[in-house]
Amino acid sequence: MADEVLSDRALNRALLARQLLLERHAMDPAEAIEHLVGLQAQAPNAPYVGLWTRLAPFDPGALAALIEDRAAIRTHVMRTTVHLVTARDGATLRPLMQPVMDRSFASSPWAKKLPGVDLDAVAAVGRELLAGGALTRAQLGERLAARFPGEDPASLAHTVTIKVPAVQVPPRGIWGASGPAAWALTEEWTGAALEAEPTADAVVLRYLAAFGPASIPDVRTWSGLTRLRDVIERLRPRLRSFRDARGRELFDLPGAPRPDGEVPAPPRFLPEYDNVLLSHADRARIKGDGRLVPLPPGNGGVCGTLLVDGFLRGLWRVEREGPVATVRVEPFDRFTRAERAAVVAEGERLAAFTAPDCARHGAAVA
Repeated sequence: MADEVLSDRALNRALLARQLLLERHAMDPAEAIEHLVGLQAQAPNAPYVGLWTRLAPFDPGALAALIEDRAAIRTHVMRTTVHLVTARDGATLRPLMQPVMDRSFASSPWAKKLPGVDLDAVAAVGRELLAGGALTRAQLGERLAARFPGEDPASLAHTVTIKVPAVQVPPRGIWGASGPAAWALTEEWTGAALEAEPTADAVVLRYLAAFGPASIPDVRTWSGLTRLRDVIERLRPRLRSFRDARGRELFDLPGAPRPDGEVPAPPRFLPEYDNVLLSHADRARIKGDGRLVPLPPGNGGVCGTLLVDGFLRGLWRVEREGPVATVRVEPFDRFTRAERAAVVAEGERLAAFTAPDCARHGAAVA
């Protein structure tokens, strides 16, 4: 039997449903973070906006408490970028992704500044220096430079924070607080051992639950893992196969939601670099015009991207003027009157969330 063909709109609605973006869900933050297999967190406050747009109710204090209680951690995992994951997921994801990070780091500018240096030896010394406490990269680099004289301190520090499982500790990533990115050993911080021999099978199934239906290149783009065809072939008896509009084979969990492509999708304000925009090789399901993700990561909570009718169609930024906070929307194309009204209403709610200290909140579309 020929595989069922799924249009880009059908894939869009499936993705939105998996990503908790068709409607807000009543989940606690830890449950949502695990369902999403982590939240992109290079911008420290981005996970707060990412969960606000997905959950109802959402209390930023509840997420902050997870981080302060060490039940959620900020660490390098997928794509060698900082994600917010639960401590339980970090014990699996970090060792699973370590070979990907080692491979990525080997071609990085930091590694190229250390020609001839034994990077494993740098990592071992860095682990000793981090034992029992937390250090910023500047502090770590200064101490490493004393052990590796003549080498670039910043490159030495980056070697350690990539090759040694480490987490960024609070107040980094706490809503309403600020602090430098200080690193501590993951196992010391969480009190739990990392999984010794993690396998990709369960993580691939979780990726499909959160991002599917998806092709093998899609899974590779999200994770960086290799030899995924072997994984998919092992899992194939448990999966359902589809084709996209360009004939590529897609895989999915049989019971996962696949709404009709014409199901209404409300506007959703996303933080910088939300994973929904980054986790497929073919992003036509979310960015129909091939547009690049436009925002560099900042501090989070003040700017981001906008989905309208399920697709990337604008940018947003919070502007403060005295007691007034306004979400300014820069659309990529013209909104219908109904779309504009829905965007403004949702933008006002976002302004109230991001600037609760302001007396008035508004939204405007350029």
